[in-house]
Amino acid sequence: MTTIRKKGLSLLALGWLMLLVGCSADLTEYREAGPNFDLFEYFEGDTAAWGMIQERSGKQTRRFDVALKGTVDGDTLTLVEDFVFDDGEIDQRIWVITKLPNGRYSGRAEDIIGEASGEEQGNALRWSYDFELPYGDSTINVYFDDWLYRQDDKHVFNLTSIRKFGIEVATLTLFFQKQ
Repeated sequence: MTTIRKKGLSLLALGWLMLLVGCSADLTEYREAGPNFDLFEYFEGDTAAWGMIQERSGKQTRRFDVALKGTVDGDTLTLVEDFVFDDGEIDQRIWVITKLPNGRYSGRAEDIIGEASGEEQGNALRWSYDFELPYGDSTINVYFDDWLYRQDDKHVFNLTSIRKFGIEVATLTLFFQKQ
């Protein structure tokens, strides 16, 4: 491969990377938006949610309902999520989330790889983690980039980009309602 061609490919790759990075929202843009998110306050107690997963083309592939129960003990939120999918599958995830300084959080759950990290500013919370996704008789590792927006005292919207090798393979849309 010629040097000129290598440089051209490198510049093309750099351009795509800059385009992808340039398209992502900045959490600080929500600093003044209200009401303030307050993860522990919102998810303490009972919350209902419903949502869907869409593949890259936009086609809906799954729908689900979730019953959530949050318990706060000091700087720890234990959040039990009970899922019921449209195909009858039932699943449960139990998050243990720790409040850190400056509006930051860390969290763990059984199917999360390593540790999830989050930060809230204004009415927004960004939560990201690697996830072990069931796939056929096995699993694949994907990256979840969750953006949650508090609408009011009772409602939160969640938009999630699900990525593999940096490429969005699906999106998740979820609506929460405080009970």
